[in-house]
Amino acid sequence: MRLPVVAVVGRPNVGKSTLFNRLVGFKKAVVHDRPGVTRDRLYEETDVLERRVLLIDTGGIEPETESDLLTSMRRQSVVAIEEADVILLVVDGRAGITPADADVADLLRRSSKPVIVAVNKIDGPKQEDLAAEFWSMGMEPLLSVSAAHGRGIYELCAAVVDALPPRAEGDEELGTLLDEADEGGPIRIAVVGRPNIGKSTLVNALLGEERHVVDNVPGTTMDPVDSALQVDGRDYLLVDTAGVRKKARIGDQLERFVSLRAIRAIERCHVTLLMIDGTEGPTDQDAKLAQLVNDRGRALVVLVNKWDLTRDDPDIDARSTEDSLERRLPHATWAPHLFISAKTGKGLHRVLPMVDSVYAEFDRRITTANVNRFLEAAVAAHTPPQRYHHPVRLYYATQTRVRPPTFAVFSNTPDGVGPAYRRYLVNRLRDAFGFEGTPIRLHLKRRRKLGEEAG
Repeated sequence: MRLPVVAVVGRPNVGKSTLFNRLVGFKKAVVHDRPGVTRDRLYEETDVLERRVLLIDTGGIEPETESDLLTSMRRQSVVAIEEADVILLVVDGRAGITPADADVADLLRRSSKPVIVAVNKIDGPKQEDLAAEFWSMGMEPLLSVSAAHGRGIYELCAAVVDALPPRAEGDEELGTLLDEADEGGPIRIAVVGRPNIGKSTLVNALLGEERHVVDNVPGTTMDPVDSALQVDGRDYLLVDTAGVRKKARIGDQLERFVSLRAIRAIERCHVTLLMIDGTEGPTDQDAKLAQLVNDRGRALVVLVNKWDLTRDDPDIDARSTEDSLERRLPHATWAPHLFISAKTGKGLHRVLPMVDSVYAEFDRRITTANVNRFLEAAVAAHTPPQRYHHPVRLYYATQTRVRPPTFAVFSNTPDGVGPAYRRYLVNRLRDAFGFEGTPIRLHLKRRRKLGEEAG
């Protein structure tokens, strides 16, 4: 279960980021409160008309030389072709067709993915003729837009929606909730982290040390091989993260696709193992990956790797590293952490038991009676701030889903419950019930009056 992906591609300076920002802001239904994380908006969940999508800004293709152009074009475009459901090719109407536009279009035209051409910088009817030459690329639909001024954006959104795969049942939950129908199956684990952090070493150690590899499970094109293992009668599936863990240097232009590959791996798992370099401490990229896990609603364990290399460094110890984790990953303070060395095997015996523990919390359900007792106590301790000149009342609550634990709270004024009070309720839920290692979803709903029909 996943959100459909729309990838925005094209050469530099054609207005991709402007169009990305325009689409993210276009009739956006929900503004997420994400404290503590500076986002460079390489990806964003947003509503395109009536469909929820994951929008990816892929960055520009740098045509320094013909050879560099083809290399960069293929490395970026192949990922876009494999991962995206719809590709939005942005070109500059004022500049006309360039060799870079033609080369990218030629590669995309041969793919099986829907491609929509957005001829940008067409600010008015007098410039419509500038878009005509782009029909020679042989791709449609082709639409003229002005990302800066919003011209043609509604028509572009409609074309994107038409090209998306059919809506699945329960589509509003895609990308945030795992299907409960896989009850009894293996625990799916994804290992993510920055390049050269030791992901492959960890995977090989988990598979080799336990010596319980059952088989290799073939996946899709974007998920080549998943590795199954069984330990003490418990089944696990290591979700393939080859797209995230390649050891080749990742340039600025390709780092955006690392996020997309990480999203795909995270979406397919129950529990994510985020590996951090213990010799460096958590970085901005680690914080972004942790935010990905939170956004996608997956359980999380932070593995501080290479801990054997910190033994002789007087400036690094467990306490200072824990303080750094709390400071740099404030959106994932609920995630437990382990100090390990994938190379020497230090601490690896604790990894799978921790996976079992956080999965149990990820899949935990609280009775409605206990949830309402919690809500009554939380409101008594701290009432919701008054909004719109009348009191905000919280009537009752219930848990609606697991994986992750999801709660609905019914109120007379759901919009009156601000982000700070939502965080307060989530923190009180953790105080009352634990939920270590799993994000918590909290939805405020309006209580219908007697005789009022749902709508």
